[in-house]
Order: sequence, then structure tokens, then C-alpha cells
Amino acid sequence: MIIGIMQPYFFPYLGYFSLLKQVDRFILFDTVQFIRHGWIERNRILKPCEGVQYICVPLVKASHLTKIQDVSIRNNEDWRNQILCQLNHYKKIAPFYKETIAVIEKAFALNTESITYLNLNAMNCVCDYLGIKKNIDIFSQMNLEIEPANEPDEWALNICKKLGNVEEYWNPIGGLSFFNPEKYEKSGIIIHFHSVKIKRYPQRRLVFEEKLSIIDVMMFNSPAEINRMLDDYGLF
Repeated sequence: MIIGIMQPYFFPYLGYFSLLKQVDRFILFDTVQFIRHGWIERNRILKPCEGVQYICVPLVKASHLTKIQDVSIRNNEDWRNQILCQLNHYKKIAPFYKETIAVIEKAFALNTESITYLNLNAMNCVCDYLGIKKNIDIFSQMNLEIEPANEPDEWALNICKKLGNVEEYWNPIGGLSFFNPEKYEKSGIIIHFHSVKIKRYPQRRLVFEEKLSIIDVMMFNSPAEINRMLDDYGLF
């Protein structure tokens, strides 16, 4: 079995979904410390004219020791409509605007205070639209007792060891700088580093803005085109 483990990001970029699609099992790791202003509660889209802007889900202020699984959304604010308004400018330039907005509205229809569950629902909605059949697990709900991690690269290793039937673990290419493959090899697990090949697509502007939210990719590309992008990757 090939495993991928990532924190639950908000409408993440193409590479995240490429990793999700290629592995046999994907786990959202939500029992670690939440870092504000990362990718858990926000992502980037195009501005109406030039550059990029953030779309954000407002969160209840919490201690810096709060785990991702315990982070709550400030649902007393009308953040859903605010995000949809930020996306309105795509209507004039994006051929798949209506289809993309329908996916986002479906994702936002979930009534929850949990950022983890909101992000899981958003991923499932995107996967449904793209025809990707994948069960995504939330680590905090799996009732797995794993060994404590002494180094950042050991969380995934300890999860793989506990599951017992993992042959390969795939991590984003950024992990090359701090993952020690020997630790995995000693446990009989092959580790690969996944890197999607970013393909430029027409954004109807002079400068191509790469690695934006999957929302931007969906606005300008059909599901078939997006799947070709997701399948264009390398392993290291």
C-alpha cells in the first residue's frame, strides 16, 4: 500500500491533489500544533487585475498550543459570501466559472465549526468533480496509538509502522530537506518525494501566477485537463 499524509489544507494547490490522487490511502494529519496564517485556513487566488489575493476562513482565537483538530471557525461572520464575492471577477474570464462555483458552494454547504471537517468536505467535493475516487481519513478519528515523534520526519514513519501494511510513503518534494530515508528503509518502507510538473494555463493576463489554489486551476481547465496535470509528476 502507498500512503500519503498531509495536514488538512483549504482548497490546496494542484500538487496536493496530485499526491492525493496517486496514493492508495490519504490521511489528514490534524493532531499537531496549528500554525496560524499557513494553508489550513486560507489560500491564494487571482486579483481582479494583477497579482494575487488570499481567501480566508476566519478562525476563533486560540492558544498557540492548540491542535488543528481543535481549531474552530467563526461562523458568526459571513465568510462564505465574502469568498464567493472575491471569486466573482472570474466570471468574465474563466470558462469553467459556473462549474467551479457549484463545487465551492457544495463544499460550503456543510454546517460545521471544524476547519478540519470543512477542508475534508472541500477536498471530497473537488475529488467528486474531477472523478477521483478516494477515501480520505482524518487521523484524530482513526484511534491509532503511535510512538512519540522525536524529529519532524518521524510522524509519518510512526503512522506507517502502526498501520502495518504500508510498502511506500510518498511525501511532497519539500520534504527532501529534512526527511531521512534511512529511517524508513530500516522499517521496510520505501519513501518517495512527489513533485508535480506545473503546467502553465491561460489565466487571461500577462504574468502567469503559479501554485494558486485548485480553485484557480478549476476555473480555467476542464476536469479532463486537470487530471492530465495531476498525472504529470515525478518521484525522487
